[in-house]
Amino acid sequence: MDIKKLYKQYVLNTYTRVGPVFIKGKGSFLWDDKGNKFLDLFPGWGVDILGHSHSKIAKILSLQSKELVHVPNNLYQPYQALLAKRIINEAFKGKVFFANSGAEAVEGALKLARAYGSQNKRTEIICMENSFHGRTLGALSCTAQKKYQFAFRPLLKPIKVAKFGDFESFKKKVSKKTVAVILEPIQGEGGVNTAPKDYFLNLRKFCTANDILLIFDEVQTGMARTGKMFCFQNYGVEPDVFALSKGLGAGFPVSSFVVKEKFSKVLGPGMHASTFGGSPLATRVALEVFKVIKQEKILDNVNRQGAILKEKLYEFKDKFGIIKEVRGLGLMWALELTIDAKPVFQEALKNKLIINFTHNTVLRIMPALNIDRSTLLKGLSILEKALKEFV
Repeated sequence: MDIKKLYKQYVLNTYTRVGPVFIKGKGSFLWDDKGNKFLDLFPGWGVDILGHSHSKIAKILSLQSKELVHVPNNLYQPYQALLAKRIINEAFKGKVFFANSGAEAVEGALKLARAYGSQNKRTEIICMENSFHGRTLGALSCTAQKKYQFAFRPLLKPIKVAKFGDFESFKKKVSKKTVAVILEPIQGEGGVNTAPKDYFLNLRKFCTANDILLIFDEVQTGMARTGKMFCFQNYGVEPDVFALSKGLGAGFPVSSFVVKEKFSKVLGPGMHASTFGGSPLATRVALEVFKVIKQEKILDNVNRQGAILKEKLYEFKDKFGIIKEVRGLGLMWALELTIDAKPVFQEALKNKLIINFTHNTVLRIMPALNIDRSTLLKGLSILEKALKEFV
């Protein structure tokens, strides 16, 4: 059976697919249908935070699928309530809404902001240059990259765009109609762009003073990726709302947006919903993810392996003139190159290493959060070999 031919014939062509046909994964490794083994330093686009086919996640999936997979959200089930409690205990006092994907979580956060602003006719939302919040229409409207938006205009209005990391740029965009600002604490698809702590502190202070909702998109940065359970904890600020997905289910589709207590009554019955959101299966898996993070001391590993990854990437920068900048935190890093990144990505793939490239010149490395030192170093050795080909 020619799987690639079936893709071409039957699957809508919305992705630029590469590589072989993968049939098995374990930890930080994937195997294709010919038995070749690949080291994966970008598992599931940052989704598989515990690697491929973690034994405890597989076990809980099997167990819960035999008990109860789905009930509608007008009925009670235990795991959704328990997961909401766990998220709140890790974040701040508030409440949680469950959905299936990051884009859905962002949509819900935007709807909450609009509902809050409707009290005094404030509808304006500020987002950031090079942001990425999803492909649905509201999330796409706040994804300030023309290459994703051009075919779908007119988009949600009014949206203003500020420069990420530039507090003065944000202030200049604020008007009497501004109800919310949405941003990633570290821009992922935009190139792993970071901002200083003072930027977030100033945003928080200004938004509080001016009754503007501060919304963080933690779809990629949440769930221990940056060395804290949620990235905002690195900066000593709390958003009013934040979105979670990707690592929340460690490979199983589940998402949420989390709302501070002060704003938890803005959305009432009938104002928002998700048919599959927060199913018994999804929420029990996510609960297990939290347990594994604690039991396996994942945060300690992220900080330990993150320090190694950072050190090696800076060594590469000193060694190879094609590396312009190194950026990141925890186990979320990027190399910005002076050349096109795609050929480097392809060379790495040829040598059985999976990474990612974005924004034409940026390589992204986001390994599983439980990766061990020897596996990480092995992957970085392959990356070093790939970089050498372009010097």
